[in-house]
Amino acid sequence: MSAALQVLPRLARPPLCPLPRGGSVVRLASGMALAEQARKLFESAVGAVLPGPRLHRALALDPGSGQLKVRDRSFQLRQNLYLVGFGKAVLGMAAAAEELLGQHLVQGVISVPKGIRAAVERAGKQDMLLKPHSRVQVFEGAEDNLPDRDALRAALAIRQLAEGLTADDLLLVLISGGGSALLPAPIPPVTLEEKQTLTKLLAARGATIQELNTIRKALSQLKGGGLAQAAYPAQVVSLILSDVVGDPVEVIASGPTVASAHSVQDCLHILNRYGLRAALPRSVKTVLARADSDPHGPHACGHVLNVVIGSNTLALAEAQRRAEALGYRAVVLSTAVQGDVQSVARFYALLARAAGARLTPPGARASAEEEAELQGLVAALQLPDLQLEETLEAVAAARGPVCLLAGGEPTVQLQGSGKGGRNQELALRVGAELGRRPPGPVDVLFLSGGTDGQDGPTEAAGAWVTPELASQAVAEGLDVATFLSQNDSHTFFCRLQGGAHLLRTGPTGTNVMDAHLLLLRPR
Repeated sequence: MSAALQVLPRLARPPLCPLPRGGSVVRLASGMALAEQARKLFESAVGAVLPGPRLHRALALDPGSGQLKVRDRSFQLRQNLYLVGFGKAVLGMAAAAEELLGQHLVQGVISVPKGIRAAVERAGKQDMLLKPHSRVQVFEGAEDNLPDRDALRAALAIRQLAEGLTADDLLLVLISGGGSALLPAPIPPVTLEEKQTLTKLLAARGATIQELNTIRKALSQLKGGGLAQAAYPAQVVSLILSDVVGDPVEVIASGPTVASAHSVQDCLHILNRYGLRAALPRSVKTVLARADSDPHGPHACGHVLNVVIGSNTLALAEAQRRAEALGYRAVVLSTAVQGDVQSVARFYALLARAAGARLTPPGARASAEEEAELQGLVAALQLPDLQLEETLEAVAAARGPVCLLAGGEPTVQLQGSGKGGRNQELALRVGAELGRRPPGPVDVLFLSGGTDGQDGPTEAAGAWVTPELASQAVAEGLDVATFLSQNDSHTFFCRLQGGAHLLRTGPTGTNVMDAHLLLLRPR
Protein backbone atom coordinates (compact mmCIF):
# COMPACT_ATOMS: atom_id res chain seq x y z
CA MET A 1 0.00 0.00 0.00
CA SER A 2 1.54 3.29 -0.98
CA ALA A 3 2.21 5.99 1.57
CA ALA A 4 -0.25 8.24 -0.24
CA LEU A 5 -3.07 5.89 0.84
CA GLN A 6 -2.26 6.33 4.52
CA VAL A 7 -3.52 9.91 4.82
CA LEU A 8 -5.46 10.36 8.05
CA PRO A 9 -9.17 10.64 7.20
CA ARG A 10 -11.49 13.41 8.31
CA LEU A 11 -13.82 12.33 11.08
CA ALA A 12 -16.63 14.77 10.29
CA ARG A 13 -19.10 14.01 7.53
CA PRO A 14 -19.39 16.97 5.14
CA PRO A 15 -22.77 18.57 4.56
CA LEU A 16 -24.99 17.03 1.89
CA CYS A 17 -24.49 19.62 -0.82
CA PRO A 18 -23.30 19.47 -4.44
CA LEU A 19 -19.83 20.24 -5.66
CA PRO A 20 -19.40 23.51 -7.54
CA ARG A 21 -20.65 23.16 -11.11
CA GLY A 22 -18.07 22.62 -13.78
CA GLY A 23 -15.35 21.24 -11.51
CA SER A 24 -16.36 17.62 -11.01
CA VAL A 25 -16.42 16.40 -14.60
CA VAL A 26 -13.15 18.11 -15.42
CA ARG A 27 -11.37 16.48 -12.51
CA LEU A 28 -12.88 13.11 -13.40
CA ALA A 29 -11.35 13.16 -16.87
CA SER A 30 -8.48 10.88 -15.91
CA GLY A 31 -9.43 8.04 -18.23
CA MET A 32 -9.73 5.54 -15.38
CA ALA A 33 -12.50 3.00 -15.71
CA LEU A 34 -15.10 2.90 -12.96
CA ALA A 35 -13.73 -0.43 -11.80
CA GLU A 36 -10.21 0.94 -11.41
CA GLN A 37 -11.53 3.96 -9.54
CA ALA A 38 -13.54 1.73 -7.21
CA ARG A 39 -10.44 -0.36 -6.50
CA LYS A 40 -8.43 2.74 -5.66
CA LEU A 41 -11.15 4.00 -3.34
CA PHE A 42 -11.27 0.64 -1.59
CA GLU A 43 -7.48 0.68 -1.20
CA SER A 44 -7.64 4.17 0.28
CA ALA A 45 -10.18 2.97 2.85
CA VAL A 46 -7.89 0.11 3.85
CA GLY A 47 -4.84 2.39 3.92
CA ALA A 48 -6.49 4.66 6.49
CA VAL A 49 -6.73 1.85 9.05
CA LEU A 50 -3.40 0.07 8.69
CA PRO A 51 -2.32 -1.17 12.13
CA GLY A 52 1.12 0.44 12.35
CA PRO A 53 0.10 4.06 11.74
CA ARG A 54 -3.01 3.67 13.91
CA LEU A 55 -0.98 2.30 16.82
CA HIS A 56 1.64 5.05 16.55
CA ARG A 57 -1.16 7.63 16.76
CA ALA A 58 -2.55 5.96 19.90
CA LEU A 59 0.70 5.67 21.86
CA ALA A 60 3.26 8.31 22.81
CA LEU A 61 6.46 7.41 24.68
CA ASP A 62 8.73 9.92 26.42
CA PRO A 63 12.17 8.24 26.17
CA GLY A 64 13.62 10.41 28.93
CA SER A 65 11.07 9.70 31.65
CA GLY A 66 9.80 6.36 30.38
CA GLN A 67 6.25 7.68 30.53
CA LEU A 68 3.81 6.02 28.13
CA LYS A 69 0.82 8.19 27.28
CA VAL A 70 -2.41 6.65 26.02
CA ARG A 71 -5.18 9.17 25.49
CA ASP A 72 -5.26 11.17 28.74
CA ARG A 73 -3.64 8.45 30.86
CA SER A 74 0.08 7.99 31.63
CA PHE A 75 1.87 4.81 32.66
CA GLN A 76 5.41 4.47 34.01
CA LEU A 77 7.52 1.97 32.08
CA ARG A 78 10.49 0.35 33.81
CA GLN A 79 11.07 -3.06 32.26
CA ASN A 80 7.56 -3.99 33.35
CA LEU A 81 5.71 -4.10 30.02
CA TYR A 82 4.11 -7.30 28.73
CA LEU A 83 2.15 -7.77 25.52
CA VAL A 84 -0.54 -10.15 24.31
CA GLY A 85 -2.67 -9.97 21.19
CA PHE A 86 -5.08 -11.85 18.97
CA GLY A 87 -6.65 -11.04 15.62
CA LYS A 88 -6.05 -10.65 11.91
CA ALA A 89 -4.32 -7.28 12.27
CA VAL A 90 -2.34 -8.07 15.41
CA LEU A 91 0.92 -9.07 13.68
CA GLY A 92 1.31 -5.53 12.31
CA MET A 93 0.12 -4.01 15.59
CA ALA A 94 2.71 -6.02 17.54
CA ALA A 95 5.49 -5.06 15.12
CA ALA A 96 4.65 -1.38 15.59
CA ALA A 97 4.47 -1.79 19.38
CA GLU A 98 7.84 -3.56 19.40
CA GLU A 99 9.41 -0.77 17.38
CA LEU A 100 8.04 1.90 19.71
CA LEU A 101 8.35 0.18 23.08
CA GLY A 102 10.93 -2.55 22.48
CA GLN A 103 13.40 -1.52 25.21
CA HIS A 104 10.68 -1.82 27.85
CA LEU A 105 9.08 -5.01 26.53
CA VAL A 106 9.79 -8.05 28.71
CA GLN A 107 7.69 -10.74 27.03
CA GLY A 108 4.81 -11.12 24.61
CA VAL A 109 2.47 -13.74 23.14
CA ILE A 110 0.24 -13.18 20.10
CA SER A 111 -2.23 -15.39 18.26
CA VAL A 112 -2.56 -14.66 14.53
CA PRO A 113 -4.12 -16.41 11.51
CA LYS A 114 -2.38 -19.43 10.05
CA GLY A 115 0.08 -18.51 7.30
CA ILE A 116 -0.10 -14.75 7.86
CA ARG A 117 3.64 -14.24 8.41
CA ALA A 118 4.53 -15.93 5.14
CA ALA A 119 1.77 -14.06 3.31
CA VAL A 120 2.88 -10.69 4.71
CA GLU A 121 6.48 -11.46 3.79
CA ARG A 122 5.48 -12.43 0.23
CA ALA A 123 3.58 -9.15 -0.03
CA GLY A 124 6.74 -7.24 0.90
CA LYS A 125 5.16 -5.67 3.99
CA GLN A 126 8.26 -5.86 6.18
CA ASP A 127 6.90 -3.21 8.56
CA MET A 128 4.25 -5.71 9.67
CA LEU A 129 6.83 -8.33 10.73
CA LEU A 130 8.45 -8.68 14.15
CA LYS A 131 12.21 -8.41 14.57
CA PRO A 132 14.27 -11.62 14.04
CA HIS A 133 14.99 -12.04 17.78
CA SER A 134 11.72 -10.66 19.05
CA ARG A 135 10.60 -11.15 22.64
CA VAL A 136 7.10 -11.73 21.30
CA GLN A 137 6.17 -15.38 20.74
CA VAL A 138 3.90 -15.92 17.73
CA PHE A 139 1.28 -18.66 17.46
CA GLU A 140 -0.53 -19.21 14.15
CA GLY A 141 -3.91 -20.90 14.06
CA ALA A 142 -7.65 -20.58 13.41
CA GLU A 143 -7.46 -21.69 9.78
CA ASP A 144 -10.44 -20.35 7.79
CA ASN A 145 -11.29 -18.21 10.85
CA LEU A 146 -12.34 -21.24 12.89
CA PRO A 147 -10.93 -22.04 16.36
CA ASP A 148 -8.55 -25.00 16.37
CA ARG A 149 -5.93 -26.72 18.52
CA ASP A 150 -3.19 -24.27 17.51
CA ALA A 151 -5.35 -21.31 18.58
CA LEU A 152 -6.17 -23.12 21.82
CA ARG A 153 -2.46 -23.50 22.62
CA ALA A 154 -2.01 -19.77 21.97
CA ALA A 155 -4.92 -18.89 24.26
CA LEU A 156 -3.52 -21.00 27.08
CA ALA A 157 -0.08 -19.35 26.68
CA ILE A 158 -1.75 -15.92 26.82
CA ARG A 159 -3.64 -16.91 29.95
CA GLN A 160 -0.44 -18.20 31.59
CA LEU A 161 1.38 -14.92 30.86
CA ALA A 162 -1.51 -12.84 32.21
CA GLU A 163 -1.85 -14.88 35.40
CA GLY A 164 1.83 -14.33 36.23
CA LEU A 165 1.63 -10.53 36.34
CA THR A 166 1.84 -8.34 39.45
CA ALA A 167 0.52 -4.92 40.48
CA ASP A 168 3.78 -3.37 39.22
CA ASP A 169 3.26 -4.65 35.67
CA LEU A 170 1.50 -3.21 32.61
CA LEU A 171 -0.16 -5.50 30.09
CA LEU A 172 -0.65 -4.14 26.57
CA VAL A 173 -3.46 -6.06 24.85
CA LEU A 174 -3.76 -5.82 21.05
CA ILE A 175 -7.16 -6.81 19.64
CA SER A 176 -8.57 -6.89 16.12
CA GLY A 177 -11.17 -8.68 14.04
CA GLY A 178 -10.82 -12.46 14.07
CA GLY A 179 -9.77 -12.33 17.70
CA SER A 180 -12.58 -14.58 18.91
CA ALA A 181 -11.47 -17.54 16.80
CA LEU A 182 -7.84 -16.95 17.80
CA LEU A 183 -8.53 -16.97 21.56
CA PRO A 184 -10.51 -20.16 22.20
CA ALA A 185 -10.27 -21.45 25.77
CA PRO A 186 -13.56 -23.21 26.57
CA ILE A 187 -14.66 -23.56 30.17
CA PRO A 188 -14.44 -27.27 31.10
CA PRO A 189 -16.17 -29.60 30.54
CA VAL A 190 -16.96 -27.92 27.18
CA THR A 191 -14.47 -29.11 24.55
CA LEU A 192 -13.07 -27.08 21.69
CA GLU A 193 -14.90 -29.34 19.22
CA GLU A 194 -18.26 -28.82 20.96
CA LYS A 195 -17.82 -25.07 21.03
CA GLN A 196 -16.71 -25.07 17.38
CA THR A 197 -19.71 -27.15 16.30
CA LEU A 198 -22.12 -24.82 18.09
CA THR A 199 -20.49 -21.75 16.52
CA LYS A 200 -20.72 -23.31 13.04
CA LEU A 201 -24.40 -24.14 13.51
CA LEU A 202 -25.21 -20.60 14.64
CA ALA A 203 -23.25 -19.02 11.75
CA ALA A 204 -24.89 -21.32 9.19
CA ARG A 205 -28.34 -20.26 10.42
CA GLY A 206 -27.54 -16.56 10.01
CA ALA A 207 -26.59 -15.53 13.55
CA THR A 208 -25.06 -12.06 13.77
CA ILE A 209 -21.54 -11.44 15.08
CA GLN A 210 -23.10 -9.99 18.23
CA GLU A 211 -25.08 -13.18 18.82
CA LEU A 212 -22.09 -15.43 18.11
CA ASN A 213 -19.93 -13.50 20.56
CA THR A 214 -22.59 -13.59 23.28
CA ILE A 215 -22.50 -17.40 23.17
CA ARG A 216 -18.70 -17.51 22.91
CA LYS A 217 -18.29 -15.31 25.99
CA ALA A 218 -20.54 -17.50 28.10
CA LEU A 219 -18.45 -20.58 27.27
CA SER A 220 -14.97 -19.02 27.43
CA GLN A 221 -12.31 -18.65 30.11
CA LEU A 222 -10.83 -15.46 28.59
CA LYS A 223 -13.67 -13.68 26.82
CA GLY A 224 -16.25 -11.46 28.48
CA GLY A 225 -13.61 -9.91 30.78
CA GLY A 226 -11.84 -13.19 31.53
CA LEU A 227 -8.45 -12.01 30.28
CA ALA A 228 -8.69 -8.81 32.35
CA GLN A 229 -9.52 -10.87 35.42
CA ALA A 230 -6.55 -13.19 34.76
CA ALA A 231 -4.19 -10.19 34.53
CA TYR A 232 -5.39 -8.54 37.77
CA PRO A 233 -3.83 -6.73 39.68
CA ALA A 234 -1.68 -5.55 36.73
CA GLN A 235 -2.78 -2.45 34.82
CA VAL A 236 -4.18 -3.29 31.37
CA VAL A 237 -4.24 -1.12 28.24
CA SER A 238 -6.26 -2.59 25.38
CA LEU A 239 -5.83 -1.17 21.86
CA ILE A 240 -8.60 -2.25 19.50
CA LEU A 241 -9.13 -2.25 15.73
CA SER A 242 -12.90 -2.63 15.52
CA ASP A 243 -14.60 -5.08 13.16
CA VAL A 244 -18.07 -4.74 14.68
CA VAL A 245 -20.90 -2.34 13.81
CA GLY A 246 -20.93 0.57 16.24
CA ASP A 247 -17.50 -0.34 17.74
CA PRO A 248 -18.86 -1.85 20.99
CA VAL A 249 -15.74 -2.90 22.93
CA GLU A 250 -17.69 -5.58 24.80
CA VAL A 251 -18.43 -7.35 21.50
CA ILE A 252 -15.16 -7.00 19.55
CA ALA A 253 -13.29 -10.34 19.86
CA SER A 254 -15.94 -11.18 22.47
CA GLY A 255 -14.67 -8.51 24.89
CA PRO A 256 -11.77 -10.21 26.72
CA THR A 257 -10.97 -7.00 28.60
CA VAL A 258 -14.57 -5.83 29.15
CA ALA A 259 -16.96 -7.11 31.79
CA SER A 260 -19.77 -9.00 30.11
CA ALA A 261 -23.25 -7.53 30.42
CA HIS A 262 -24.95 -10.60 28.95
CA SER A 263 -26.81 -13.13 31.04
CA VAL A 264 -27.51 -16.81 30.62
CA GLN A 265 -31.04 -15.83 29.59
CA ASP A 266 -29.56 -13.86 26.68
CA CYS A 267 -27.75 -17.00 25.55
CA LEU A 268 -30.86 -19.16 25.84
CA HIS A 269 -32.87 -16.61 23.87
CA ILE A 270 -30.33 -16.77 21.00
CA LEU A 271 -30.23 -20.57 21.06
CA ASN A 272 -34.04 -20.71 20.99
CA ARG A 273 -34.17 -18.24 18.08
CA TYR A 274 -32.09 -20.56 15.92
CA GLY A 275 -33.68 -23.79 17.15
CA LEU A 276 -30.55 -25.12 18.85
CA ARG A 277 -31.42 -25.26 22.54
CA ALA A 278 -32.74 -28.81 22.50
CA ALA A 279 -29.64 -30.10 20.70
CA LEU A 280 -27.07 -28.63 23.15
CA PRO A 281 -24.47 -31.08 24.48
CA ARG A 282 -24.57 -31.82 28.20
CA SER A 283 -21.30 -29.92 28.78
CA VAL A 284 -22.74 -26.65 27.43
CA LYS A 285 -25.86 -27.02 29.57
CA THR A 286 -23.60 -27.62 32.59
CA VAL A 287 -21.55 -24.46 32.03
CA LEU A 288 -24.62 -22.30 31.43
CA ALA A 289 -26.32 -23.65 34.54
CA ARG A 290 -23.16 -23.02 36.60
CA ALA A 291 -22.89 -19.43 35.33
CA ASP A 292 -26.56 -18.81 36.13
CA SER A 293 -25.90 -19.65 39.79
CA ASP A 294 -22.56 -17.79 40.11
CA PRO A 295 -22.98 -15.45 43.13
CA HIS A 296 -20.02 -13.28 42.10
CA GLY A 297 -21.66 -11.94 38.93
CA PRO A 298 -19.68 -10.41 36.04
CA HIS A 299 -15.97 -9.64 36.35
CA ALA A 300 -14.98 -6.08 37.26
CA CYS A 301 -12.54 -4.39 34.87
CA GLY A 302 -11.71 -1.12 36.62
CA HIS A 303 -7.97 -1.70 36.04
CA VAL A 304 -8.43 -1.65 32.25
CA LEU A 305 -8.24 1.17 29.69
CA ASN A 306 -9.92 0.17 26.40
CA VAL A 307 -9.17 2.35 23.35
CA VAL A 308 -10.56 1.88 19.82
CA ILE A 309 -7.77 3.01 17.47
CA GLY A 310 -9.33 2.14 14.09
CA SER A 311 -12.80 1.54 12.68
CA ASN A 312 -14.97 1.31 9.60
CA THR A 313 -15.94 4.95 10.11
CA LEU A 314 -12.31 6.05 9.66
CA ALA A 315 -11.89 3.87 6.58
CA LEU A 316 -15.02 5.22 4.85
CA ALA A 317 -14.12 8.82 5.68
CA GLU A 318 -10.84 8.44 3.80
CA ALA A 319 -12.54 6.78 0.82
CA GLN A 320 -15.01 9.67 0.79
CA ARG A 321 -12.18 12.19 0.74
CA ARG A 322 -10.45 10.40 -2.14
CA ALA A 323 -13.70 10.09 -4.11
CA GLU A 324 -14.25 13.83 -3.83
CA ALA A 325 -10.69 14.39 -5.07
CA LEU A 326 -11.65 12.32 -8.14
CA GLY A 327 -14.63 14.58 -8.77
CA TYR A 328 -17.42 12.53 -7.24
CA ARG A 329 -20.12 13.87 -4.98
CA ALA A 330 -19.39 11.41 -2.18
CA VAL A 331 -21.74 10.52 0.66
CA VAL A 332 -21.23 8.04 3.51
CA LEU A 333 -24.59 6.32 3.85
CA SER A 334 -24.03 4.14 6.90
CA THR A 335 -21.39 2.23 8.84
CA ALA A 336 -24.01 -0.16 10.24
CA VAL A 337 -25.10 -2.27 7.26
CA GLN A 338 -26.05 -5.70 8.51
CA GLY A 339 -28.81 -8.22 8.02
CA ASP A 340 -29.51 -10.93 5.47
CA VAL A 341 -27.47 -10.54 2.30
CA GLN A 342 -30.55 -10.86 0.06
CA SER A 343 -32.23 -7.87 1.71
CA VAL A 344 -28.99 -5.87 1.62
CA ALA A 345 -28.57 -6.62 -2.10
CA ARG A 346 -32.14 -5.54 -2.83
CA PHE A 347 -31.50 -2.33 -0.86
CA TYR A 348 -28.46 -1.45 -2.96
CA ALA A 349 -30.21 -2.25 -6.24
CA LEU A 350 -33.20 -0.07 -5.34
CA LEU A 351 -30.87 2.66 -4.12
CA ALA A 352 -28.99 2.56 -7.42
CA ARG A 353 -32.24 2.93 -9.37
CA ALA A 354 -33.51 5.75 -7.14
CA ALA A 355 -30.17 7.59 -7.31
CA GLY A 356 -29.85 6.95 -11.05
CA ALA A 357 -33.29 8.44 -11.64
CA ARG A 358 -32.32 11.57 -9.69
CA LEU A 359 -29.25 12.00 -11.90
CA THR A 360 -31.38 12.16 -15.06
CA PRO A 361 -33.28 15.31 -16.19
CA PRO A 362 -34.73 17.43 -13.33
CA GLY A 363 -37.73 16.03 -11.54
CA ALA A 364 -37.12 12.38 -12.48
CA ARG A 365 -37.72 9.80 -9.75
CA ALA A 366 -37.92 6.06 -9.37
CA SER A 367 -41.40 4.55 -9.23
CA ALA A 368 -43.43 5.23 -6.10
CA GLU A 369 -43.55 1.48 -5.41
CA GLU A 370 -39.76 1.13 -5.53
CA GLU A 371 -39.15 4.19 -3.36
CA ALA A 372 -41.64 2.86 -0.81
CA GLU A 373 -39.89 -0.53 -0.83
CA LEU A 374 -36.55 1.22 -0.40
CA GLN A 375 -37.84 3.13 2.62
CA GLY A 376 -39.14 -0.13 4.05
CA LEU A 377 -35.77 -1.83 3.64
CA VAL A 378 -34.00 1.05 5.39
CA ALA A 379 -36.31 0.46 8.35
CA ALA A 380 -36.08 -3.35 8.19
CA LEU A 381 -32.28 -3.32 8.01
CA GLN A 382 -32.20 -0.92 10.97
CA LEU A 383 -29.92 1.73 9.46
CA PRO A 384 -30.42 4.58 11.95
CA ASP A 385 -27.52 6.62 10.58
CA LEU A 386 -28.80 6.58 6.99
CA GLN A 387 -30.42 9.83 5.81
CA LEU A 388 -32.07 8.48 2.68
CA GLU A 389 -34.03 11.48 1.43
CA GLU A 390 -31.18 13.89 2.14
CA THR A 391 -28.84 11.59 0.24
CA LEU A 392 -31.13 11.39 -2.78
CA GLU A 393 -31.55 15.18 -2.77
CA ALA A 394 -27.76 15.56 -2.76
CA VAL A 395 -27.56 13.14 -5.71
CA ALA A 396 -30.13 15.16 -7.64
CA ALA A 397 -28.25 18.40 -6.96
CA ALA A 398 -24.89 16.91 -8.00
CA ARG A 399 -25.88 16.33 -11.68
CA GLY A 400 -22.52 14.60 -12.03
CA PRO A 401 -20.72 11.46 -10.85
CA VAL A 402 -21.79 10.20 -7.43
CA CYS A 403 -20.11 7.82 -4.98
CA LEU A 404 -22.26 6.31 -2.22
CA LEU A 405 -20.26 4.57 0.51
CA ALA A 406 -21.29 2.24 3.30
CA GLY A 407 -19.80 -0.34 5.61
CA GLY A 408 -20.84 -3.16 7.88
CA GLU A 409 -21.13 -6.91 7.82
CA PRO A 410 -24.15 -8.63 6.20
CA THR A 411 -24.87 -12.26 6.98
CA VAL A 412 -25.32 -15.22 4.64
CA GLN A 413 -27.57 -18.16 5.44
CA LEU A 414 -25.77 -21.16 3.97
CA GLN A 415 -27.93 -23.39 1.80
CA GLY A 416 -25.39 -24.95 -0.55
CA SER A 417 -21.87 -26.35 -0.44
CA GLY A 418 -20.25 -23.86 -2.81
CA LYS A 419 -17.26 -21.62 -2.18
CA GLY A 420 -17.64 -17.92 -1.50
CA GLY A 421 -17.88 -15.14 1.04
CA ARG A 422 -20.43 -12.53 2.03
CA ASN A 423 -18.83 -9.81 -0.13
CA GLN A 424 -18.81 -11.89 -3.30
CA GLU A 425 -22.33 -13.14 -2.68
CA LEU A 426 -23.54 -9.60 -2.02
CA ALA A 427 -21.92 -8.34 -5.22
CA LEU A 428 -23.39 -11.21 -7.26
CA ARG A 429 -26.88 -10.59 -5.88
CA VAL A 430 -26.62 -6.84 -6.53
CA GLY A 431 -25.45 -7.53 -10.10
CA ALA A 432 -28.39 -9.87 -10.69
CA GLU A 433 -30.85 -7.30 -9.30
CA LEU A 434 -29.40 -4.49 -11.41
CA GLY A 435 -29.57 -6.66 -14.53
CA ARG A 436 -33.31 -7.21 -14.14
CA ARG A 437 -33.95 -3.47 -14.42
CA PRO A 438 -30.91 -1.25 -15.09
CA PRO A 439 -31.01 2.21 -13.47
CA GLY A 440 -31.59 4.42 -16.52
CA PRO A 441 -29.02 6.35 -18.60
CA VAL A 442 -26.20 6.13 -16.03
CA ASP A 443 -23.13 3.94 -15.70
CA VAL A 444 -23.33 2.02 -12.43
CA LEU A 445 -20.80 -0.07 -10.54
CA PHE A 446 -21.10 -1.76 -7.15
CA LEU A 447 -18.10 -3.09 -5.21
CA SER A 448 -18.04 -4.99 -1.93
CA GLY A 449 -14.81 -5.95 -0.21
CA GLY A 450 -13.53 -7.17 3.15
CA THR A 451 -10.92 -4.81 4.53
CA ASP A 452 -8.82 -7.77 5.70
CA GLY A 453 -8.32 -8.83 2.07
CA GLN A 454 -9.98 -12.21 2.52
CA ASP A 455 -13.65 -12.92 1.83
CA GLY A 456 -14.61 -16.22 3.43
CA PRO A 457 -12.31 -19.16 2.60
CA THR A 458 -11.11 -17.54 -0.64
CA GLU A 459 -8.11 -15.49 -1.75
CA ALA A 460 -10.30 -12.62 -2.92
CA ALA A 461 -11.37 -9.65 -0.81
CA GLY A 462 -14.66 -9.34 -2.69
CA ALA A 463 -15.94 -8.45 -6.15
CA TRP A 464 -17.42 -5.69 -8.30
CA VAL A 465 -20.39 -5.80 -10.67
CA THR A 466 -22.32 -3.70 -13.20
CA PRO A 467 -25.85 -4.10 -14.62
CA GLU A 468 -24.28 -5.97 -17.54
CA LEU A 469 -23.31 -8.90 -15.30
CA ALA A 470 -26.41 -10.96 -16.14
CA SER A 471 -25.94 -10.67 -19.89
CA GLN A 472 -22.21 -11.40 -19.55
CA ALA A 473 -23.04 -14.53 -17.55
CA VAL A 474 -25.51 -15.75 -20.19
CA ALA A 475 -22.93 -15.21 -22.91
CA GLU A 476 -20.50 -17.44 -21.01
CA GLY A 477 -23.08 -20.11 -20.17
CA LEU A 478 -23.26 -19.26 -16.46
CA ASP A 479 -26.58 -19.38 -14.62
CA VAL A 480 -26.50 -16.84 -11.80
CA ALA A 481 -29.44 -18.39 -9.91
CA THR A 482 -27.76 -21.79 -9.77
CA PHE A 483 -24.55 -20.38 -8.32
CA LEU A 484 -26.50 -18.36 -5.74
CA SER A 485 -28.54 -21.39 -4.68
CA GLN A 486 -25.26 -23.17 -3.88
CA ASN A 487 -23.60 -20.15 -2.19
CA ASP A 488 -20.97 -20.57 -4.91
CA SER A 489 -20.22 -16.94 -5.72
CA HIS A 490 -16.44 -17.38 -5.84
CA THR A 491 -16.66 -20.10 -8.46
CA PHE A 492 -18.97 -17.88 -10.50
CA PHE A 493 -16.60 -14.91 -10.44
CA CYS A 494 -13.59 -17.11 -11.19
CA ARG A 495 -15.32 -18.29 -14.37
CA LEU A 496 -16.78 -14.94 -15.42
CA GLN A 497 -14.35 -13.18 -17.75
CA GLY A 498 -11.42 -15.05 -16.27
CA GLY A 499 -11.91 -13.66 -12.77
CA ALA A 500 -11.73 -10.02 -13.88
CA HIS A 501 -14.50 -9.01 -11.46
CA LEU A 502 -12.71 -10.31 -8.36
CA LEU A 503 -11.14 -7.85 -5.95
CA ARG A 504 -7.72 -9.28 -5.11
CA THR A 505 -5.63 -7.35 -2.59
CA GLY A 506 -3.78 -10.06 -0.72
CA PRO A 507 -3.70 -9.86 3.09
CA THR A 508 -3.98 -6.21 4.08
CA GLY A 509 -2.88 -6.62 7.69
CA THR A 510 -5.97 -4.87 9.02
CA ASN A 511 -9.65 -5.66 9.57
CA VAL A 512 -12.52 -3.18 10.06
CA MET A 513 -15.44 -5.06 8.50
CA ASP A 514 -16.51 -4.55 4.87
CA ALA A 515 -16.64 -1.54 2.56
CA HIS A 516 -19.42 -1.11 -0.04
CA LEU A 517 -19.06 1.36 -2.91
CA LEU A 518 -21.82 2.35 -5.33
CA LEU A 519 -20.58 4.53 -8.21
CA LEU A 520 -23.01 6.27 -10.59
CA ARG A 521 -21.95 8.38 -13.55
CA PRO A 522 -24.39 10.05 -15.97
CA ARG A 523 -23.78 9.14 -19.60
